[in-house]
Amino acid sequence: MTRKAGVLGHPISHSLSPVLHRAAYAELGLDWDYQAYDVESGGLQEFLARVDRDWAGLSLTMPLKVEAVALVDFIEPFAKLLGVINTVVVSGRDASLQLVGANTDVHGIVAALGESDVEAVERGVVVGGGATAVSAVAALGQLGCTRPTILVRSRARAGAVVRAASAMGLDARLVDLADADAVRAALGSAEAVVSTIPADAGAVLADSLPDVSGVLLDAVYDPLVTPLAHAWLGRGGVQVGGERMLLHQAGEQVRLMTGRLAPLAAMDAALQGVLPRP
Repeated sequence: MTRKAGVLGHPISHSLSPVLHRAAYAELGLDWDYQAYDVESGGLQEFLARVDRDWAGLSLTMPLKVEAVALVDFIEPFAKLLGVINTVVVSGRDASLQLVGANTDVHGIVAALGESDVEAVERGVVVGGGATAVSAVAALGQLGCTRPTILVRSRARAGAVVRAASAMGLDARLVDLADADAVRAALGSAEAVVSTIPADAGAVLADSLPDVSGVLLDAVYDPLVTPLAHAWLGRGGVQVGGERMLLHQAGEQVRLMTGRLAPLAAMDAALQGVLPRP
């Protein structure tokens, strides 16, 4: 029986998740089908109502990562602590069917930073206050950063990040992105920065970037090297592309959905085959 899986979000046409998951299934010898589904905010409940035993799992992207929390049957403890899930695993059969929520973004961020030998962080910065920023704060916390700095446009919209940090026992410091001096100071002294804002918003930061020495992971992978990443490299820093986070979080999703270790080399080869040259 061909099992089904897919990625849900809006917009979704740009997603590279199908490339990664299909490569994994082929390498593992699984006759599984993985598609992209355009699902807007408010439409997830209707989609989940149609999920049956033929489904193995779902990948979730914006704007569904928080909405899904209230719609699944069970949430893995760490994901529940954060209040953000990007993965739904279909467990059980028929009447006992359960939708299990998990978060693989944290794993993806930690693994992507690890590719640049980031194994411990004292001075960490997260740019943005959305669902991916929550995972970024958690990732920095796992790397030992107890006092992360969060750069946000609106303190009122950063509640989820602050709550997640507090739940993890972290002492997060909010800095207004309009406070140019404080932003420059935070970025200039950071060992690791995770940007979760769109490429055009990051371009504004690039215009006044100080000299840096840390590692920047920009969660955006379209364009492959964002204006912020270009500026970061020019100012002396190290850049990790968002596609590395995508690879590792997808690998963890494959593990959760199949029960087998993800073939990361095959997934990476497929990813490199579709990415534009920087």
